[in-house]
Amino acid sequence: MKILSIENISLSFGGLNVLSDVSFDVNKGEIFAIIGPNGAGKTSILNIISGFYGPEKGKVFFNGKDLSHIHADKRAALGMGRTFQNIALYHGMSVLDNIKLGAHTHLKTGLMSGLWYWGKAHKEEMELRKKIEKDIIDFLEIESIRKQPVSSLAYGLQKRVELARALAMRPKVLLMDEPVAGMNAEETEDMARFILDIKEEYNITIVLIEHDMKMIMDISDRVLVLNFGRALTHGTPKEVQKHPEVIAAYLGQKKAETMEKG
Repeated sequence: MKILSIENISLSFGGLNVLSDVSFDVNKGEIFAIIGPNGAGKTSILNIISGFYGPEKGKVFFNGKDLSHIHADKRAALGMGRTFQNIALYHGMSVLDNIKLGAHTHLKTGLMSGLWYWGKAHKEEMELRKKIEKDIIDFLEIESIRKQPVSSLAYGLQKRVELARALAMRPKVLLMDEPVAGMNAEETEDMARFILDIKEEYNITIVLIEHDMKMIMDISDRVLVLNFGRALTHGTPKEVQKHPEVIAAYLGQKKAETMEKG
């Protein structure tokens, strides 16, 4: 069952074609990876899906709904979460407060109730905090740092906090831009495990961009390959890494053979 459909998307900046007639579908409950060389248009795809960019041509459908005229904040409320290549956290705030920001699109307290914090607003805030601590902080194993300011954390933990904030949005689709970039081997293994657990335990569909080919081939259900803004091919990891154009344009013969062996 399709949850996300990208139809004939094209985008250019100052005469430079970034994306040219790209189409693909993402099935509900899968991990869908987008790979390609630097400048292939991967992040631009995520920016179009999440509403940060508007395509020159083409449409994005989410659960059958055309998102062409829906702004980024409304898409988030519909069920789109996002993590970024460059960490986008409030460094002066605590881990818990950063995570709570992700859930604000779901708060029901109005402006007048919010002014009287000890009424409905306080009750809703406490319920939100309890839910986050139970469902997300424990899940991502960050209980010990929940009161710490984000600025005091190591890079890998900051990435985990950003993931926690995205989960607090209760997304149906989670867009992840290079979730393990800059991480060491242990941190990468932890993040890969969390991504798989998010799919299985939360039934969240994941669309991710990543340069770590081993991780992509290990955890993805399907892979789309972009090259110079065009869709080169897509399929299962095994199908993609055997594709001759992918080997020539991106993986290289030796790397493809190594990945196929394991």
